[in-house]
Amino acid sequence: MCGIAGVHGIESFKGLEDATAVVKSMVSLLTHRGPDAEGVWSDEEHVVLGHRRLSILDTGSGANQPYRIGDDVVVFNGEVYNYLELRRELEASGAHRFLTQGDTEVVLAAFCHWGLEKALQRFNGMFALAWWCAKDRRLTLVRDRLGIKPLYWHQNDQGTLIFASEVRALMASGHVPKALNRDAIADQWMYGTTHAPETIVAGVNLLEPGNVLIVQDEELRVAQWWDPADEALGEPALNDDTRRHRIRDLLSDSVALRMRSDVAYGAFLSGGIDSSAVVGLMSEVTSEPLSTFSVTFSEKEMDESRWSREVAKRFGTDHHEIRLTSQDFLAQVPAGLRAMDHPSADGLNTYVVSGATRRAGVKVALSGLGGDELFAGYPVFERSAKLAKLNWLGSWPKGGRRFLGKILVAARPGMTSRKQAEILGGHYFDIAHTYPFSRQLFLRPDLQRMLTSDVPLTNRVFRWLVAELAPGKKAFGLPFLSQVSLAEMRTYMANTLLRDADQFGMAHALEVRVPFLDHRVVAAALASPDGQKHPTSPKRLLVEALDGLLPDSVVNRPKMGFVLPWENWLRGELKQVCDGGLQSLKDRSWVHSDAVVEMERSFHAGEPTWSWSRVWALAVLGMYLDRHGLE
Repeated sequence: MCGIAGVHGIESFKGLEDATAVVKSMVSLLTHRGPDAEGVWSDEEHVVLGHRRLSILDTGSGANQPYRIGDDVVVFNGEVYNYLELRRELEASGAHRFLTQGDTEVVLAAFCHWGLEKALQRFNGMFALAWWCAKDRRLTLVRDRLGIKPLYWHQNDQGTLIFASEVRALMASGHVPKALNRDAIADQWMYGTTHAPETIVAGVNLLEPGNVLIVQDEELRVAQWWDPADEALGEPALNDDTRRHRIRDLLSDSVALRMRSDVAYGAFLSGGIDSSAVVGLMSEVTSEPLSTFSVTFSEKEMDESRWSREVAKRFGTDHHEIRLTSQDFLAQVPAGLRAMDHPSADGLNTYVVSGATRRAGVKVALSGLGGDELFAGYPVFERSAKLAKLNWLGSWPKGGRRFLGKILVAARPGMTSRKQAEILGGHYFDIAHTYPFSRQLFLRPDLQRMLTSDVPLTNRVFRWLVAELAPGKKAFGLPFLSQVSLAEMRTYMANTLLRDADQFGMAHALEVRVPFLDHRVVAAALASPDGQKHPTSPKRLLVEALDGLLPDSVVNRPKMGFVLPWENWLRGELKQVCDGGLQSLKDRSWVHSDAVVEMERSFHAGEPTWSWSRVWALAVLGMYLDRHGLE
């Protein structure tokens, strides 16, 4: 896990020295991602590539980057876990004689021997990389299938391409205007994040999952190299028992691959199904005691240690309980906000947990992220299935349905009732028209009150779903619950959960690996029929595939999440911080400040209209805009 940066198009700088200095300035902003080594390379005519290294595989200096084979060069962030198998294949063919023991040399040798497309299809991992092919004078940027590792880019009016692992590194280049992307304001306001390829900074793009960007001469093009629906539809037809065995085998192999490391590793263990499954499968791979890490609290309503201890005891792990008080957590909020590379309403929990784990002495932690999305673990799966059966309501007069919605909101004031009313008064009850409400912090009428009329109110989640689930598209052929999984993966997971895991894990130089997001596991889960996932029990397909690996008490425990007393904090210890962020928004010309003031008043009065998460999301946005001087 590392940080990369670079430029293509030296001619628009003041010369090679200037272009190199720009890349060095970007790389210096990525030191937290890679504290172990730094490197900058240029072909002196077209491209400059920079790298900060967090050494995980082959920790020797010979594996430092940028890495060269002949005139070809790569800078690489992430891991290709099946590098040993690929290395043996390349050696057997006589394609390359290896000098290092890690995966970076394998990646570049694979590109040189097999070419871009064939090499990528062989890779199993998480990565964002840049490959300079000298013979063709071609720069290729690649992002992994699921978007686990980020890659941001900007192209100026002269055609120069600038890229980096983080937005702030691009802004540090001095060649990216610090301007707010007005087209992304509604997205950020509505969902607490922006959805790729947009970012909150004008002109800065996030390469989408499973995409490549190729620059050759003066041409730039972006293309998709992996489609989850396409791979899922290519899965073999299996009976239920065989499918469960296949998912178990794939998960086991995924975990084993992600345990490859030349440095100390461990696993997050909350005591929920997903993290417990990862730890259980890890225990089958090694006879050595595993290191597991749980954050625990003195407050019983926040503490999950009962279940994590039970799992740790069952699998004989070397268990570390990292006990935090509320005050410990609060003390880290300012540093967490400073570590935020892109505004996130949902990431400080990850910052605190990652920091505690890294300080316990490990560089790599396996996580259960992705299990809920793949195996129907969220309420949105059952809710979407129920709503899809209400299409007959569409024949009722819309005025009558809207009237019923108003009655519902009057009877039970709050965001849940307001969302239900919006759905009831809509045109359709399919996924594209109902799913977007599941993750919305603010509804369109809220944005109309809070934002000026010149701010576009585009709902990017809705637009993406309409396009992706249209007849004729591959995703249209997936089972219903798999379509919901795809929606979760490409919106909330990719643009909130994975972004947070990266920016807040790497803030502490901690590599977070996610076995559930092995592309083979994803395809097998998406290909599974709804009947196997139907929520008669929590994550039924996953639990049955694991065949008794987990104790019943863990399988059937109530789902907690990472519960913290945010509501009390925003009215108490964090009120001043929150007020500052909201004031930043109220001072901006595109915000109706009186509407924000009313939201604040309602929240502090304890009214049910606005939950703490809405207030905090806007405060975080305001603080981010101030911190980075975005106008």
